[in-house]
Amino acid sequence: MMSPHIRLGVSPLSWTNDVLPDLGESISLETCLTQAASAGYQGIELGRKFPRTHAELAPVLHKAGLQLASGWHSGFLAERGVADEIAAVESHAALLRASGAEVMVYGECGCMPGSHPLDEPLSLSPPLSCLDADEYARKVSGFADILLDRFGLKLAYHHHLMMLVEQHHELEEFLIKTSDSVGLVLDSGHAFAAGVNLAEITEKFGHRIVHIHLKDVRADVLHQVLENDLSFNDAVRAGLFTVPGEGCIDYSPLTDFIAHADYQGWLIVEAEQDPQKEEPSAAVSRAFQWVKNTFSPSLSAKETVQ
Repeated sequence: MMSPHIRLGVSPLSWTNDVLPDLGESISLETCLTQAASAGYQGIELGRKFPRTHAELAPVLHKAGLQLASGWHSGFLAERGVADEIAAVESHAALLRASGAEVMVYGECGCMPGSHPLDEPLSLSPPLSCLDADEYARKVSGFADILLDRFGLKLAYHHHLMMLVEQHHELEEFLIKTSDSVGLVLDSGHAFAAGVNLAEITEKFGHRIVHIHLKDVRADVLHQVLENDLSFNDAVRAGLFTVPGEGCIDYSPLTDFIAHADYQGWLIVEAEQDPQKEEPSAAVSRAFQWVKNTFSPSLSAKETVQ
């Protein structure tokens, strides 16, 4: 059995991509929710086909028997002030809180190259050094404080390919400079692709991890992506990501972390895949069993020690 303090959820990205409209366009929200619940998941994150008012969203989730785990916010604190960011996030944060979510995923979209950044080569990813990292850290920390105070939501900052905090040294610098009010989404797929050392991050900053995305990486596709300097979107189309357990990532740092830390958040199965190539229901069902088999022994050990 999974620990009662750790819930297992899934991202709608296996059914419908948030950025590439043709991937999963014909798959209905009802199909996504029904299949997620049938696979055994307790919760789901927001996707682009979800209603954006609590009055509309609540009955949809209730019918499927799913909780809302979190939702992504595209932030621009690299370019604007905290007050403007709070104004931009207000309706989204209110929806998350009213729907029972405890964390909000934050992705930094400021300083990204071009008018369509995710179509630019990965080599153009903006380095954290392109701005004043201390000032940026102060703004993110202030934003996190207000988000918690006003909405009761913990900020879950997402390190991400093509974004300011991507590589290991950037993630470590960011976590050192920001306050403990800034939580972290630990994403196994983005970490592996960007060279983040999961063992070091979980050991040094485990107390900052408030949300976990579990996805895997196909080694051959990653080699092609780096060799040809593809864009993030091209990498997704090529099949860079897959569900956990079906790629090349060593998950032992995460299983050790879950076994010995006091983590009480969500484990979210996530993989931006083409649903025409990887049938969503089958993929997330395999992932559900893999997560239970992989993490449950560690969870049981932790509970025995307690």
